[in-house]
Amino acid sequence: MLLLHPPIAPWLVRTETGCRVTLLTDQPALQAVWLRVLPDNEEYLLPMKAAGRAGALHAWTGEMPWDGGNPATLYSFEVLAGDSQRWLGADGLHPHVPPEAQHFRVVRELPPAWVRDQVFYQVFPDRFALGDSPPNRDGETVYGSRPQAAQQLEWGAPLDPAQAANSFYGGDLDGLRAKLGHLQQAVGATAVYLNPVFTSGSNHRYDTEDYDNVDPALGGNAALERLSAAMHSRGMRLVLDAVLNHTSTNHPWFNRWGRHEGVGADQSDASPWRQWYAFNDAGHPIYWKGHDSLPVLDFSHAALREAVYEGPDAIVKKWLRAPYSIDGWRLDVIHMLGEGRGARNNAHHVRQIRQAIKSEQPSAYMLGEHFSEATRWLQGDQEDASMNYYGFAQPLWAWLAGQDVNGHPAALSTLQFEAWLNRARSAIGYDTALVQFNLLGSHDTPRFLTRLAGNHAKARLGMTLLFAYPGVPCLYYGDEVGMEGGADPDCRRCMDWTGASWDRELLAHVKRLATLRRERREWRDGAFQVLAQGEHWLAFARYTAQAVSIVVVNRGPAIEVQLPLKALPVEVSEWRDADGAPLTARSATLSLTLPAESGRVLVS
Repeated sequence: MLLLHPPIAPWLVRTETGCRVTLLTDQPALQAVWLRVLPDNEEYLLPMKAAGRAGALHAWTGEMPWDGGNPATLYSFEVLAGDSQRWLGADGLHPHVPPEAQHFRVVRELPPAWVRDQVFYQVFPDRFALGDSPPNRDGETVYGSRPQAAQQLEWGAPLDPAQAANSFYGGDLDGLRAKLGHLQQAVGATAVYLNPVFTSGSNHRYDTEDYDNVDPALGGNAALERLSAAMHSRGMRLVLDAVLNHTSTNHPWFNRWGRHEGVGADQSDASPWRQWYAFNDAGHPIYWKGHDSLPVLDFSHAALREAVYEGPDAIVKKWLRAPYSIDGWRLDVIHMLGEGRGARNNAHHVRQIRQAIKSEQPSAYMLGEHFSEATRWLQGDQEDASMNYYGFAQPLWAWLAGQDVNGHPAALSTLQFEAWLNRARSAIGYDTALVQFNLLGSHDTPRFLTRLAGNHAKARLGMTLLFAYPGVPCLYYGDEVGMEGGADPDCRRCMDWTGASWDRELLAHVKRLATLRRERREWRDGAFQVLAQGEHWLAFARYTAQAVSIVVVNRGPAIEVQLPLKALPVEVSEWRDADGAPLTARSATLSLTLPAESGRVLVS
């Protein structure tokens, strides 16, 4: 028995009082169909009615009320056929009522609509591009766990790992602004996520010294204003990195090195900022993951909350306003933010940060960093989306590279790969899944091509999944041309603007995928449905009521595959390769030849 519920219109339609939902099946007659809802945390079984056809499938519809007490409304379907029952949850079929963690869910407050339409590009400012007047940091002292001399390096020169944080190449925001044409024309990117830009003593700038000013080495506030204006004039979006869990030891609030007026939290119990930081029972500061350059903030204190998110000029509000007018925040290690040691009351503070951001700019994108599962932050009352390591990058690394997030051996079968994707996707509302921040790597991970041991065919395959899978694709700078690099700091190499090292075939592939994503609405808004899979290959459909794409990815040797089409709720009379060649489906089955280590895209 096939049971299917695509959680998009017209099969899920929002109304003022709830949602109209449709269940699809290949069975022409069913004994009874119920919609299970929990509007006040109590189960109600609402009868559904037969409602015609959708393609070759039969439809049943019902009305679901909004859950009045929770940000997400949960539901599932019960079907009676003969003396047995079948249940459909977001993760698939069950012989009994599925756990509520596996129910479908729809959030009341939708993520910003503009996010679905983007192709993001992540930039590590010091390593991306030089402006007209790059700074020279020689002779400066920077402050972290200890004072160090800044190392000014020539662009692309080898980096001494012992000087990883205090070595600078001179990339800045004007350099990025000059390369926006590359992002738009050569890559097809429409939005930028910038690693931290605020004043700091390191090149990574996750040790903030001044939340009110862009680092002078990056061009200062005026350079951010120029970048934002240039991007918005091109129709592009800009998301900045907010590091709110901890500061630098050289922040005036902490003032370990005594370089600022006033007495900092590290200097005296009597400091006005002493209660802004977390200390252990012995009176020693608590540092982020033991890194003694990063003292942790304690959000139990009202004055800190006022400065960070509650006050009229709070950090998270200021940069959303003109003249900077950023479009959202990526919140660093947001799951660790809280009160005292640990992350007490984390959910409360994340909700309040959300309220502060949305009160200033309702369409701002609130993106959380999580290397592990982020489900509980993605239920409609905290983050709009997470950096989707758990639900996309990690299963993809295991399937294509046989590695986990730590580089340990972790080979996955295709069945296991698909099951991991399904579990992660079904634990959140589909509107949230469509704005999840999908990535192949970042400034915190080895480069994707390096994970793949230099396999360029698999790199193209991974790019196909990045662009076609539900969520918003993000390219880490240089990945579009095959940049390599091991773990931090090697993954933060300077961008090669000579083009000598570029993989032009990969760049053309990325541009083609970005064009398809722009042209094919179903890649941005469409439902997701697995059609078939084998030992080394997976075929899925992305569709709306008007159009369908089929994506087939094969990590193994060349193979002939058969794709069943009758399970799709949209009738398609003709298929063609995305490049234009027509195909013929026979007996509701499509036969395809897949070359080794390749992907193929078919469109209606």
